[in-house]
Amino acid sequence: MESFIGIRKENILQVTDSLSKLLADEFLLYTKTRNAHWNVEGNDFYNKHLFFESQYRQLDEIMDSVAERIRTLGHYAPATLKDFLELTQLTEVSRSENNGPGFIRDLLMDHESIIMFLRERIDLFAAELKDYGTSDFITSLMESHEKMAWMLRAHLK
Repeated sequence: MESFIGIRKENILQVTDSLSKLLADEFLLYTKTRNAHWNVEGNDFYNKHLFFESQYRQLDEIMDSVAERIRTLGHYAPATLKDFLELTQLTEVSRSENNGPGFIRDLLMDHESIIMFLRERIDLFAAELKDYGTSDFITSLMESHEKMAWMLRAHLK
């Protein structure tokens, strides 16, 4: 059933297309964070193992909220690995060393990429597409990613 929430159909399509790309990025970042959690090595293994776990748990909640926002707008969320790999702007990384700083640098770059993606759409969604709810939603996501990036960055000092 089509939703009638005061946003033009073509605007909702543009918003949900962006949210689908975001969901793909979130899923890839979640997977990379899980990889770091499982495979980190070094003298700080235990602390980094727990740190990465806290981050992937946050990302799991973010993914769910993005998918639910897409559904709220009346569209289906992408949910296959094939879809995610086609939609994401992030890349899978193959590393030769599984140390904390290496994983952290990679994850930090991805968070910063997502932050820029979100920042570029906040005004677009509100001003041009008249979807103030999604604009507010992604502003909150941006703040979550900024905090997660700060936590990653603090490990590199």
